[in-house]
Amino acid sequence: MLGTRQPELYGHATLDDIEAMCAEAAEQLGLAIDFRQTNAEGELITWVQECRGRAAGIVINAGGYTMTSVALLDALLAVDMPVIEVHLTNMHRREGFRRHSYVSRAATGVISGLGPAVYTLALRAMAGLIAEDDA
Repeated sequence: MLGTRQPELYGHATLDDIEAMCAEAAEQLGLAIDFRQTNAEGELITWVQECRGRAAGIVINAGGYTMTSVALLDALLAVDMPVIEVHLTNMHRREGFRRHSYVSRAATGVISGLGPAVYTLALRAMAGLIAEDDA
């Protein structure tokens, strides 16, 4: 729904726009990405679990599951890799119930409030974290 849902909060960039931006940034950074979107909590958890042994890190915008999913937290804690949590908006300037993140408990870092740029910033940070792990 990006680009159409509450554009005053989330902007006009679509999911396709953000994916293209991420693909370009990843190529410049020498990273391979697997860009996915789902509205299903169980599917998201399965994807996180599949990262173990297959990926070097996870950049995640868990949307509403950020504030509600202990199961997602458990999955992220179990993969044993860097996790960067991203949000287009600054959740600390939003409603009170949006100010708590289960995902943050598993996250190496959190980037929020900068619109679509959070994704490319997260990819740059992830590239640095991976390089540190490889050193």
